Amino acid sequence: MSKIIMAKNLEHSPTLNTVLMVESVIKNSKNSIITIPEIKRALPKQVNHRTLMVILEYLEESNKIVVTLKGITWIHNPNKKLRNAINRCLEL
Repeated sequence: MSKIIMAKNLEHSPTLNTVLMVESVIKNSKNSIITIPEIKRALPKQVNHRTLMVILEYLEESNKIVVTLKGITWIHNPNKKLRNAINRCLEL
């Protein structure tokens, strides 16, 4: 079972508004890579660190972000033409 599903055991589970707020900060970042401290500074209101970690884990598992040693990058692209092209491509 995913750690995200286990989030019910947290004292402060993220609300939809909080998840959307974090998504927006990462997606609209001026740089292609953003760090956790930069996310915390850019958020309009303070978010509990553990709650932020749960949100980032969810976004990573849903293939919206990638987390590396340098930071976090938004990778989700909802373009249907791109998705269709990827699905039709041949594997080498």
